[in-house]
Amino acid sequence: MKLILITLILMNYLYADIQLIKKENTDSNTTLLVIAGIHGDEPGGYFASSILSTHYNITSKNLWIVPNLNKDSIQEDKRGINGDMNRKFSTIEKHDKDEKIVTEIKKIILSQNVSLVLNLHDGHGFYRKKDQGNIFNPNAWGQTCVIDQCKLDKNQPFGNLDTIASSVKDNLNKKLLLEHHSFDVKNTNTKFDDETMQLSLTYYAVTNNKPAFAIESSKNLSSLSQKVFYQLLAIEEFMKIMDISFSRNFELNEVEIDKILHENGTLNINNNILLNFNDIKKSLSYIPIKSSGNRFDFSHPLGSVKRVNGDYIVYLGNKKITTLKPQYFKIAKKCFENFDVKIDGKVVSVPQASDIFVNDDFRIMDGKGFRVNVIGFKSSKFTNEVGVDINLMSLDKDFSVDENNKVYRIEFYKDDEFCSMSMVHFK
Repeated sequence: MKLILITLILMNYLYADIQLIKKENTDSNTTLLVIAGIHGDEPGGYFASSILSTHYNITSKNLWIVPNLNKDSIQEDKRGINGDMNRKFSTIEKHDKDEKIVTEIKKIILSQNVSLVLNLHDGHGFYRKKDQGNIFNPNAWGQTCVIDQCKLDKNQPFGNLDTIASSVKDNLNKKLLLEHHSFDVKNTNTKFDDETMQLSLTYYAVTNNKPAFAIESSKNLSSLSQKVFYQLLAIEEFMKIMDISFSRNFELNEVEIDKILHENGTLNINNNILLNFNDIKKSLSYIPIKSSGNRFDFSHPLGSVKRVNGDYIVYLGNKKITTLKPQYFKIAKKCFENFDVKIDGKVVSVPQASDIFVNDDFRIMDGKGFRVNVIGFKSSKFTNEVGVDINLMSLDKDFSVDENNKVYRIEFYKDDEFCSMSMVHFK
């Protein structure tokens, strides 16, 4: 038996303000490009793309993902705060605030390796070829695989758009959650019948001989998990057509998707603060950061920060997670990598900016020349909590990080400059 070694490369690139996640193998240049979030009020697409980024393993060929193309509009949960970005692909003015993003995504679409483009949307209603009322009618966009025309150049792999869309539609309709969720193909016949669509991302792609489709889950579905379910089903069908091999670490159903949608992940600030977003309070005060040049690294692909009136509002997609109210410090240049802490009577060495789990009490041990401030410690006798035994009862719950009042901040300083923050979790 001949063994073939396939190397998976996962990279996160930034083109201007575009996050491009690449899951690549060395066996082929065939690449599916998935773009989500061109409209900020269509979360089914961008939350599906985030799960695709974090919970799928690509074992042959390549997958590129842009999970949050229109990040600022996603934060505001609006279609487009600078106008409709999906109507700017024919021409765009230099002064348009979307110009940089549109120019960069065009370059990505035209990349030599990109073999097929999927643009993810949530559309109103349920598309039907015959009028069946306000929700089910030919003007609806929901539950469709949208194409601009039937075919591309005959030499273009995946250029038979109508055949591919029909195959995807047929397979999706075998896995519906409810009968009225059925999919269909919507051919806008853009060149001849739809001047508005001539300005769109997919039409830009097909006019440059790049196969492109839009997937529209319905805005009238009852939950975000249902929208994400159908988006992921559709993406998987396209990967099968392109012979992109993949695996995922969950069962594709509503319950499992809903669990994943509640996984908020973490935020690393300047490599010396780590915040866990599960059960975090809506506002945290006196976060020790720099006055400028702070680095925010999210474990979740849809994580973003917006500065408003001096505060930092943290989002995951269109969900506001918390507001960080800063207190500015210089960052100490010579800090420790580890510190010793006695947890329930046992001394252990812990890396900076880490989580500490305690049953009864803890004590930060001396020896590194730093000052410790345990936020919420009630005693007024100490200006430095090094060497002090601290339990849950000695902490003011108003200063907890979480809604259950079990997680508190331990801050380390050296010569009045900030070193790092760790979290103590009481069970």
